[in-house]
Amino acid sequence: MTTPIDAFREAVPADVPALVTLVRTAYRGEVGWTTETALLDDERIDASGVADKIANPRGAVLVAVDAMGTIIGCCELIDRGDGLAYFGMFAVDPSLQAAGLGRQLLARAEQHAASIWRTRTMEMTVIAQRQELIAWYVRRGYLVSDETRPFPYDQLVNGSALRDDLYFAVLTRAL
Repeated sequence: MTTPIDAFREAVPADVPALVTLVRTAYRGEVGWTTETALLDDERIDASGVADKIANPRGAVLVAVDAMGTIIGCCELIDRGDGLAYFGMFAVDPSLQAAGLGRQLLARAEQHAASIWRTRTMEMTVIAQRQELIAWYVRRGYLVSDETRPFPYDQLVNGSALRDDLYFAVLTRAL
């Protein structure tokens, strides 16, 4: 089944409430394979966090919308310079997961970064304990590097971590 994406576009400030709901539903909701509720009990992001990402002059928040104009997927890109871009805040409406939307949105993000910023390498961080998610990215051509990064326990939004051993794996892909 292919998800009915009507358009991809950059997010605007008016999208903040919908994006907060989408990201929280995908990461902290009770359904969908991307939920992290076994690892974290927080809200993932708040309105000011999303607004900051949209306003970042070195970044972009891309959204996928359906024919009704509803945001059904999103991601954040940040131009790190020297041909490197960061990919994050990747969320797909849990009711539409496993329908190809994630693959389409990831591909669109890679195209956007390569064409706008001349990105040669895309980088992302994934909670290392999320092996099924890392495997999904590996199937999309990403490599797990030897680099890890600490988990930002002090930046959780209205909640706490359920484990004290979280850290990020760094994945990269040449574009």
